[in-house]
Amino acid sequence: MDINKLVRKNIEQLTPYQSARRIGGSGDVWLNANEYPTAPQFNLTIESLNRYPEPQPEDVINRYADYAGVKPDQLIVSRGADEAIELLMRAFCEPNQDSILYCPPTYGMYQVSAETLGIETKIVPTRSDWQLDLNAIRKNLDTVKLIYVCSPNNPTGNLIDQADIKKLLELAKNRALVVIDEAYIEFCPESSIVSWLADYPHLVILRTLSKAFALAGLRCGFTIANKPVIDALQKVIAPYPLAVPVADIAAQALTPKGIASMQSQVAKINQQKEKLIADLAKLPIVEKIYPSSANYLSVKFQADKAVFNQLWSIGIILRDQSRSTGEEGMIRITIGTEAECDAVIAALKEIK
Repeated sequence: MDINKLVRKNIEQLTPYQSARRIGGSGDVWLNANEYPTAPQFNLTIESLNRYPEPQPEDVINRYADYAGVKPDQLIVSRGADEAIELLMRAFCEPNQDSILYCPPTYGMYQVSAETLGIETKIVPTRSDWQLDLNAIRKNLDTVKLIYVCSPNNPTGNLIDQADIKKLLELAKNRALVVIDEAYIEFCPESSIVSWLADYPHLVILRTLSKAFALAGLRCGFTIANKPVIDALQKVIAPYPLAVPVADIAAQALTPKGIASMQSQVAKINQQKEKLIADLAKLPIVEKIYPSSANYLSVKFQADKAVFNQLWSIGIILRDQSRSTGEEGMIRITIGTEAECDAVIAALKEIK
């Protein structure tokens, strides 16, 4: 029996998201997934593993709501922000009828989730400065129910202009939800637009504990929106999205002590980023270092130097973004420890 004959046609043709772990590699310096370089320490305090978890763990919801400055009924917690991306499509998009819109270069899971669910994608590339092309978006809004915008943007690192986001919200009024992915917002908290929820009922914000909270392995994310949006998501989310140990650790991370620890980590990463920028700027093979408000840098190297492959071969694993950005020699470098960043610089100096 050929099982492939039973696979949905769109899945048969689907190219899966190329996560850092799927791409692989081997070495001692892993700076390709925007993870925090060291792991925080937690102890499990809940032992009732014989019972199903709370559908929406109360401590996690209340503490994150307090941290984000919203009401608990404006939140839903999920298995990372990746699940939230898909939940929105399942709740708001009719397959083979509605569509989503996103603006590359940006996070690849918007497209993969839509293709998995049989939802059309409308692609409106950003301008050359990696800001929104509002005129092109305006012309492509027919059938669009969800507009995904990542800010700070992955992989480029830039913030999306807030004035443009407001214009986008006006364009989408009464026709689509505008989903702002703030996965990296802790590295520039003053740039969050969560306070806009009162003025824009169709605004949705995605958050995660994977980046600044250093809990990528926990798989815990949040959707922040007004109550009608959250109510719709509650209808389609799995009965028990967070395992008991995940909720236990997430609740600990969201205590005042945990948040203070995160903020201290962010300060160190931002300081290390500035040092890496200064060191990269001294290298002749570096053509451009793009401004970043996140925990990574997009760096354009001389295209003929094969920087990504040369560092990969010695166990320094970065992320090649040449294809996603359309720029040869474009590499994304996660900000690691001082030793890891120094190893990158030392290796780059060997490339003549």
